[in-house]
Amino acid sequence: MPEHTFRLNGEQVTVDVADDVRLLWVLRDLLGVTGPKYGCGISVCQACTSHFNGKAITPCTVPVSALEESDEITTIEGLPDTVGQELHPMQEAWLEQDVSQCGYCQPGQIMTAVDLVRRASDEGRQITDEDLDGIRNICRCGTYPRIRDAIRNGAERM
Repeated sequence: MPEHTFRLNGEQVTVDVADDVRLLWVLRDLLGVTGPKYGCGISVCQACTSHFNGKAITPCTVPVSALEESDEITTIEGLPDTVGQELHPMQEAWLEQDVSQCGYCQPGQIMTAVDLVRRASDEGRQITDEDLDGIRNICRCGTYPRIRDAIRNGAERM
């Protein structure tokens, strides 16, 4: 089988796996990274959302062959390292707003939120209701009002 090398949460990793294996399975089954959750496998629920070179993606839809040696995958486990803290400001906001119930969707929700705030910041603007309405991560517990509050709170700290 072919080898695939990329950066994962700041470390270079190499896996020996078929080209068509989805990144989510490489992360979870081969590398033991369990933050990105399997929900649907077709990018609908977005429970697996992680960052690919700083932008939100759903690794359930990305074949490992799409990665190059210089590509950086960041999962919820590596998110605090991107700011050099124990917790990322968005994670802190999540805790303060008591967002999580079952917690299954939370890693994907947080990774989506961080990407959303970064994009808005790059455009020189604040998060809007329209931005928040565009988030498509599914929360089966229905904590959407707290998620929205946490994103606003986290955005102020980022």
